[in-house]
Amino acid sequence: MSRAATMNRPAQQADRVENKPAKVEAFVRLFNEMPVRNLIANLKTKVEVFEVAGRVFPLTLNESEAPNCYICCPTSAYIDYAMDETRNFAARPLLRRALNVLIGACAPLVGASGLDHQAQLNNWLYSTNPVPLLDRPAVAALRAALAARFPDRAIVIRSLNDIADPATIAALKAEGFRMLAARQIYIFADRSAAPAMTRDMKRDRARLRATPFEWVGDGDFAEADYARAEQLYDMLYLDKYTPLNPHYTARYIAEMHRRGIISLAGLRRPGGELVAVTGLFENGGTLTQPIVGYDTGLPVADGLYRMMMAVAQDHATARGLFFNMSAGAAGFKRRRGAVAAIEYNAVYAGHLPLRRRIAVRVMETVLALVGIPLLRRFEL
Repeated sequence: MSRAATMNRPAQQADRVENKPAKVEAFVRLFNEMPVRNLIANLKTKVEVFEVAGRVFPLTLNESEAPNCYICCPTSAYIDYAMDETRNFAARPLLRRALNVLIGACAPLVGASGLDHQAQLNNWLYSTNPVPLLDRPAVAALRAALAARFPDRAIVIRSLNDIADPATIAALKAEGFRMLAARQIYIFADRSAAPAMTRDMKRDRARLRATPFEWVGDGDFAEADYARAEQLYDMLYLDKYTPLNPHYTARYIAEMHRRGIISLAGLRRPGGELVAVTGLFENGGTLTQPIVGYDTGLPVADGLYRMMMAVAQDHATARGLFFNMSAGAAGFKRRRGAVAAIEYNAVYAGHLPLRRRIAVRVMETVLALVGIPLLRRFEL
């Protein structure tokens, strides 16, 4: 086979994401039975079921109202969250100032794109939403259906990356979708050969075996544990990191667990309250970890975060799952066998006014030329 023919072959991609109709419908039903802000306190959106080409998806419909959580709002993701991330450069004030100026200069461009007024396919309202395999006919069908139904909304699909989604990305590009770089994520996969654990992975599991805290399994969560789980999540993701992250409430954690959408695990003081919690979302052959929290007031030496990550990695390894570990804690995840990948938002704007189409195209170019090098250089 010639080199040109080899290069033109479709990218290989396993179909690792299932989107079981019953689970999609349970998720959408939850967000239609209760006010969204009772479940995710900083989010405003509408959630529907969308079916195309034999696949079922959750679909979110977003207006242009701000502020809104970044999981439905590109302005929050590309401007507000990006500016907040510059806190990591507090020791390099000149670089931090330059990045803030660059991000601020992009705000009018993001506004001109109108991307906050969107229909987002496959949005489970997590930071990471693994996407089922989509071939070109499926992409063409969903693009046509959504563009006809929502002629004034951008069509968005988040959480695509070159490791998990090469064929889907190729199909989306062929059907006119633009790939907007979003962040650098970490993938823990290909464990079938049972490679040796890294030194840090061994230490994490030794800590888990020796911890004085009690193990709490998926069937062991009581009503009070859901409220405590919210507190622990808040301590990590909202207080330690940024309040721009999704504000998952105790009601959300309880309902997602009771309806079988996520599983939970954690650690508690003997006979007492939780000190660490994790929520796992298993979808076909893919695992994500949308909920992690721990008591940040306890000594780092207790290893609570390390143990929760070990629980998720062991779950993935035992079941042969492709584990998308999402973004953040770059060095920590690399030392535990994960590899980096750039994550993209796919955007279709071909049915929108020229001004918005141009803005999306310019965003794609700026993010490719400037954003991706920055994401890789600083592991953002």
